[in-house]
Amino acid sequence: MANKQEFIRRARVPLGFLLGALCLILATPKLWSIASGALLALFGLAWRAWASGHLRKNEKLAITGPYAYTRNPLYFGSLFLGAGFALATARLELVAIFVLFYLLVYSSVMRSEADYMQQTFPNQYPNYAENVPLFLPRLTAWKEGSKADFDLSLYLRYREYRALLGTVAALGVLIAKTYWLGGIYK
Repeated sequence: MANKQEFIRRARVPLGFLLGALCLILATPKLWSIASGALLALFGLAWRAWASGHLRKNEKLAITGPYAYTRNPLYFGSLFLGAGFALATARLELVAIFVLFYLLVYSSVMRSEADYMQQTFPNQYPNYAENVPLFLPRLTAWKEGSKADFDLSLYLRYREYRALLGTVAALGVLIAKTYWLGGIYK
C-alpha cells in the first residue's frame, strides 16, 4: 500500500499536466465557459497563493491563514483551479474526468501526507488534526491557528507564481482556440 501511495504522490503532477494537455486538445471553448472557468480558477489560485504564504515545509507545522480552516489548502485551491480550467474547455466530460482524477489521486495523497505530518510533528499534529478538517474547510478559523501574516517571500520561495503563469497561458490558448473554432461569440 505504501508503494502505491508513493507512486501516486510522485505521479500526480505529471499526470495532471497530461490531463491538462488533453483538455487543451479536446477543448471546444466558448466565451461563457472561459469566463466561468477563469473565475473558478482565480479563486483556486488565490487560495493556493494564500496557503503558500503560510507554509514552511518540514520546518514548522502550518496552522495559520488557510491552514486554520483546512489541513490541505493547497489541494483545496487546486481543486478549484483544475475544475475551473476544465470548465473553461466547455466540455462537461472533461470536468467529470478531472473530478474523478482529483478524487482518486488526491484522496490517497492527503492520507499519505497526514501520516507524514503525524510522524514529523508528533506533539502538535494530533490536536491540529482533531480540530481542522482534512479537506473541506471549517466555516471559522481554528482559534490556535488564526493569527499570522501572509509572507510574500514564502510565496516566491515555493514558486507559486508558476501556477498563475500556467493558468494565464492555458486560458490564452483557450481564447485563441475560440477564434480557430469560429469566433468567441458562438
